[in-house]
Amino acid sequence: MSNVILGVGEFGASRTAGDIVKTFALGSCVAVILMCPKTRTVGMVHVALPESKINPEKVKTRPGYFADTGIPALLKQMADMGCDPRGRGFIVKLAGGAKIMDPNNTFNIGKRNALAVKKVLWKYALGPVAEDLGSTYSRTVSVSVSSGEVILSSPGRGEWKL
Repeated sequence: MSNVILGVGEFGASRTAGDIVKTFALGSCVAVILMCPKTRTVGMVHVALPESKINPEKVKTRPGYFADTGIPALLKQMADMGCDPRGRGFIVKLAGGAKIMDPNNTFNIGKRNALAVKKVLWKYALGPVAEDLGSTYSRTVSVSVSSGEVILSSPGRGEWKL
């Protein structure tokens, strides 16, 4: 049993019973959680920005940083672990996309990230069965490989299931 810890712009997957896939402090970032019931594989990508065209160089070292490159990279990693390469039969959950330090809605990064993630998922005919998006607080996300349970937490708000 171990933790697969993901930082900003990182993605990872596990099919080892007892593992936890986790990312911390999602503000405007969005965690895309993909679960393949057939192989009992859990994957997650910590998306920071909607589109890779703003920084093509970063894609080379951190494709998970962007919605349009992170989700395909995670799907490929999960396909290498025996899952369907297009995500057929996957369970999808989303968290994050908050409005943090943008009181005048100047950038709307959280909302733009959430929409970009959904747009990419739609290309694969995937959609979330559950989501906890928006608001003004950060979230930490933990996913149990054994149970598929997704737990969110936030300072001063405690824990809740997604």
